[in-house]
Amino acid sequence: MSSPFQNIYYKRAVATEKPCYICLRPTTVVLATVNTVDFIYTCESHLKDRGFATEISATEIKPALSQEEIDKVKKEWEEKQELKKAKEKEKEKEKEKEDKEKEKDKDKDKEAEKSKGKEGEGGKSTESSSKKGPSNGSTTPTPSSSTQPHQKYALHRDIFAMRQDEHRRRRQAKQVREVAPKLPIAPKGGIL
Repeated sequence: MSSPFQNIYYKRAVATEKPCYICLRPTTVVLATVNTVDFIYTCESHLKDRGFATEISATEIKPALSQEEIDKVKKEWEEKQELKKAKEKEKEKEKEKEDKEKEKDKDKDKEAEKSKGKEGEGGKSTESSSKKGPSNGSTTPTPSSSTQPHQKYALHRDIFAMRQDEHRRRRQAKQVREVAPKLPIAPKGGIL
């Protein structure tokens, strides 16, 4: 018969305190399976006890990357950075050209105003339009904070066997409650 869950538990913190499975002290640390089929409230001190549970390190699960793959990713990243810098330089050059053109336009507007005898209305409009110019596109998206995965633990084989027995008893009790009403009632009459 296969096990309803594997011996891989994830450490999680909860808001409400419940008694520890071993010592019955209040604790907010829970070891739970992937789909929370089984969960155990336990103290931090019991997690350090190798007779209760052992931590499964993340390095055992991750496959190692070869040096070639690391070099390839570095090279791609450097190329992207160079392209990004080149684009920024092009935008700065374009911005400088636009600024020079706007200054020339201002000078022409001022000369035209002097000849007409009007004071600075045209100059003000060009200044406001120069302030509204294209913004610098060097904004980079902020990297989202990566969440660390929960710590993995494997229960000691005796503790895990106890958890499996408890689940088996619960499952059997549930089956008895479902089947019991369907069974016939024993006769109540006397023997003739």
